[in-house]
Amino acid sequence: MAPRGRSRRSGRRPPRKREKPVEMHWEPKTQLGRMVKAGEISTMNAALTSGLPVREPEIVDILLPEVEDEVIDVKMVQRMTDSGRRIKFVITVAVGNKDGFVGLGQAKGKEVGSSIKKAIDDAKINIIEIRRGCGSWQCGCRKPHTVPFAVTGKGGSVQVTFKPAPHGIGLATGDVAKKILTLAGVHDCWAFTRGQTQTVVNYAKAVFDALKQNAKTRITESEIKKISIVSGSIGPPPEEPKPAVETETKKEA
Repeated sequence: MAPRGRSRRSGRRPPRKREKPVEMHWEPKTQLGRMVKAGEISTMNAALTSGLPVREPEIVDILLPEVEDEVIDVKMVQRMTDSGRRIKFVITVAVGNKDGFVGLGQAKGKEVGSSIKKAIDDAKINIIEIRRGCGSWQCGCRKPHTVPFAVTGKGGSVQVTFKPAPHGIGLATGDVAKKILTLAGVHDCWAFTRGQTQTVVNYAKAVFDALKQNAKTRITESEIKKISIVSGSIGPPPEEPKPAVETETKKEA
């Protein structure tokens, strides 16, 4: 039996078991939540474009059951009071389905476990839908593997710019940006940063702000067709048909 606290000493959080859908025991308190539970809204794209704010994390649990979470930063803050020293933890978490949807959230609490759960719920409430395409002039594969155009985001003193990259380059970014872009479903990207990128929280906020600009930028129909821009999820790639080896051998015989 492994000793307690091994996952904490190694610096990595053990894999979190995915909870079962909360549709049966969930009582929605907002109009969007009631519409989702009634089946009037069945996709995350429809929920975000409905004009109603997402204020309940259970909406994301139902519409995006494949969503994953990643802890970006764990920071301990201390405060001196008359009764002694108070210690709290500030957790920054990113969530995404690795296919066009991503969110970033923060939470503060006395315990790490409960704070991580609060941060995950906050990230689900802040989830956005991004655009992907083939915006690199060096590629031309017409597949949604990178950002369709250059976008810039800012968080504190950190400024980050993402530019389209050809297929196969990968994510030429820092570790924080790489985690968030992976959850968003971006496979290739160039990144240029300015400021104190060692400040993890500001770096993460700058990356998320750049993805927000990606979703807000106005584009024309001709640009959508030219760069093959796709918004939101595109689903798994289609399976390639297997070659008919047996048929060919029969014909030869």
